Amino acid sequence: RLYMARLYMARLYMARLYMARLYRINILHFYNSIHGVNSMVSQRQGMGAIPYDGGVAFRVWAPFASSVCVAGNFNSWSTTANALESENNGYWSGDLPEAKLDDRYRYVISGPFISGVQWRTDPYSKHVEDNNEGNGVIVADNFAWNSNTFNMPTWNELVIYELHVASFNRSSETPGDFSSIISKLNDLKNLGINAIQLMPIFGFPGDFSLGYNPALPFDIESNYGTPKSFKEFIQTAHDQGFAIILDVVYNHFGPDDLDTSLWRFDGWNENGRNGIYFYNDRRAFTPFGDRPDLGRGEVRQFIRDNALMWLEEYRIDGFRFDSTVNIRNIFGNNNDPSNDLPEGWSLMQWINNEIDGRMPWKISIAEDLQNNDYLTRSTGAGGAGFDSQWGSLFYSALLDTVVPPNDSSRNMDRLRDAILQRFETDGLKRVIYSENHDEVAEINRKVRLPDAIWRGNADSWFARKRSTLAAALVFTSPGIPMIFMGQEFLEWGSWSDRGSLDWSKKNRFSGIWDLYQALIRLRRNWFNNTRGLRGQNVNVHHVNNSDKMIAFHRWENGGPGDDVIVVANFADRNYDSYTIGFPKGGTWYVRFNSDWNGFSPDFGNKGGYDTTAGQPGTHGMPFSGNIGIGPYSVLILSQ
Repeated sequence: RLYMARLYMARLYMARLYMARLYRINILHFYNSIHGVNSMVSQRQGMGAIPYDGGVAFRVWAPFASSVCVAGNFNSWSTTANALESENNGYWSGDLPEAKLDDRYRYVISGPFISGVQWRTDPYSKHVEDNNEGNGVIVADNFAWNSNTFNMPTWNELVIYELHVASFNRSSETPGDFSSIISKLNDLKNLGINAIQLMPIFGFPGDFSLGYNPALPFDIESNYGTPKSFKEFIQTAHDQGFAIILDVVYNHFGPDDLDTSLWRFDGWNENGRNGIYFYNDRRAFTPFGDRPDLGRGEVRQFIRDNALMWLEEYRIDGFRFDSTVNIRNIFGNNNDPSNDLPEGWSLMQWINNEIDGRMPWKISIAEDLQNNDYLTRSTGAGGAGFDSQWGSLFYSALLDTVVPPNDSSRNMDRLRDAILQRFETDGLKRVIYSENHDEVAEINRKVRLPDAIWRGNADSWFARKRSTLAAALVFTSPGIPMIFMGQEFLEWGSWSDRGSLDWSKKNRFSGIWDLYQALIRLRRNWFNNTRGLRGQNVNVHHVNNSDKMIAFHRWENGGPGDDVIVVANFADRNYDSYTIGFPKGGTWYVRFNSDWNGFSPDFGNKGGYDTTAGQPGTHGMPFSGNIGIGPYSVLILSQ
């Protein structure tokens, strides 16, 4: 009776405050004061644990719960001491003055679908202890960024380096972390790359993972570092001129480590599935884990909030979205509109519109692998609004051209089509590569390109010549070039999250490093004489399928220092004189010859001479000239 009287008086008191428009306040203020919770949380925006001057606000979504309490070291892990209040919309919230930064906490939930109570990690927690309980840690966005301004490279200037944190620079048995990347930034800067694409850094169970089994997408894997150390890494990378692109996984969660976090978060589920964060019907299935419920507003907000956190709080410079086909398609393997998930399309549109509206200089890349134009069409034209997507057609054609042992198997027509392929009219709407993590991963029974060319003889002349031939096509074809870590010094075998790059190969194959460095500098127009490699325009003007020769013209606006001619020989023979077409007359200088013996003592140094183009023309070009070229080699010429 006393309790009800007090509750009535509290309601009356706060109704008067509301009518007086002094401030908004929860009508259960007095109830909350009894349970140690200050009700002013409605004034504090956000989700999860939100520190403020004088305490911490908590807010969580649990629509089928009948009570939610916060337990932590601030209340001796009491399951009842600090109850949150229902907002009558599925959310629970409250202020805890006694909670502070670095405290550990979890939610204790009861409800009609739970026997007793269940403990759950905060889905929005930005730092989770690497223990069986999964305690969240209260952190603040109070990093002292320096005053340096980082300018994102223009997308025709980007050269991406895909990197897995743990295996990039592992020391003995200790997985690599953000500081271990920092120690190699000078090497990467000297190589010439200007964008680092990190494979997923979300917290995962155990010590090893590729990163594609996210349980808590706001959390950073503890082996890699803390929120603070990740920001220190980004600050250092920005100071040295690197953009940071983060690989994010929104097509599925799990499949591991969900039983204390997202799985049946408030007890409810249907059809034996996994509850409020997931579809609970046939749409739940992906080959990798359960698909989140992309049509439920709170789940959509959860994913959108996550994307904006990385962009705004951590200041990353873009995303690579993992397996977008599993976001937009129920079967995740085709472009059949009858299998579309409209809510998946609209979620991608929403996030990309948010990025374009807030930070249009930041890049959004889809890994869809279905060569679907609609991924990179604008949302206004019905597309998903991505800026670029992985060019799987280019990769497969390039692989099939350099891997077969017999020259007769190489199809120059298919390679021509791969060079010319683009999404709509923009060559930069595809990211092109000769290796990526999926295509070299031990878990997928794949090997690095030099090993694919000659298994067990990756350091052979044939493997080195044809793998560097592929690299030259990546850096000279239209698209945003990307390499996978270690390509630059002929890493071989299968890549594993438990392994490490063999950095001794950087010295052993220093010429291969120099070759990649030369290609990257030419791609970025380092010496102001290959501007065309950054341009949109390409004309594959010579295709010789009999002799396995191909040549193409790249240009931005045309003219000296802009027009570039690329000649590639995919056969095991050399030419002292081979005639090709040129767009302009006069002297053409060899800027790159992959057969130069400075790249390897056993390269033949064949051909590669400067040439004078004159009339008559050939191959549809107004001028012609002779070049010399070595076996399995590429020449890059400009005026």
